[in-house]
Amino acid sequence: MGPRCQGRRLQHRSGVAGAPAAQRGCRDAFCRLKRGWRIRRQSREIYYTNNVVGTLSVLRAMREYGCGKMVFSSTGAVYGDASTEPISETALCEPVNPYGSSKLTIERILLDYRAAYQMRSICFRYFNASGADSAGHIGELRDPETHLIPRAMMRLQGHVSEFAVFGIDYDTPDGTAVRDFIHVSDLAAAHVLAVQVLTNGHPGGVYNLGTGFGYSVKEVLNAIAAESAREVPFDVRERRAGDPPILVANPKAAERELGFRPRYSDLRTIISSAWRWHRTAHPAKAAELLQ
Repeated sequence: MGPRCQGRRLQHRSGVAGAPAAQRGCRDAFCRLKRGWRIRRQSREIYYTNNVVGTLSVLRAMREYGCGKMVFSSTGAVYGDASTEPISETALCEPVNPYGSSKLTIERILLDYRAAYQMRSICFRYFNASGADSAGHIGELRDPETHLIPRAMMRLQGHVSEFAVFGIDYDTPDGTAVRDFIHVSDLAAAHVLAVQVLTNGHPGGVYNLGTGFGYSVKEVLNAIAAESAREVPFDVRERRAGDPPILVANPKAAERELGFRPRYSDLRTIISSAWRWHRTAHPAKAAELLQ
């Protein structure tokens, strides 16, 4: 979104997936928000259709209507099996799954568009988006649900029959994978800030959005148990291919160059806001389903 959204419908001739994302035109800036989920191995093409082809359709429409600024939601998955240190934007990008590969492709396309068409963009490499709005009205909802926090809470409420921890033998303090979680309210604030700085002449760039601190799967489950007063039952399974042991952002560039600092991304706030949402979105089912 931008300061002067016109609400005009853009005419798309491509007919490809992703084109509806640009149906509402905006003269100043366009936010291409994150769209992705776990897809079966045989369906990997969908990542490239949704992300790459869809973004090209959006970019075509932006050029047609004179919109020269984009805020793009990328992902920390572009780094692949990164080091255990907090990852900076200068780290080597070697994605290990099609989701990360498709997002990195778009980042490169945006660099080309800047050189060819003077289109400025800010790419945000999200780490683990999580939490819900403070009032509990908006939260994570997928079918099927695959993300750690919402699936664990759905297991507690009886809306999924199983919950698995994938790998307990990582080289981490408790053996489970470590991730950097950032609250969705902080992500929303970062996008508003990005539109503002682009409108004020910022040249654009690539920035991590994270906290610089990681929590393990077990630490997250312990935090959910503390908030809900119930332990999350889980099965232990083998590691998933492409899941690095540790994925933690170095967020200093966004702080230094954009003035962005997370306000709501401590684990307690993330878990309490998500639990508030899930108690409404997924009311507890019969007691036998909660065993």
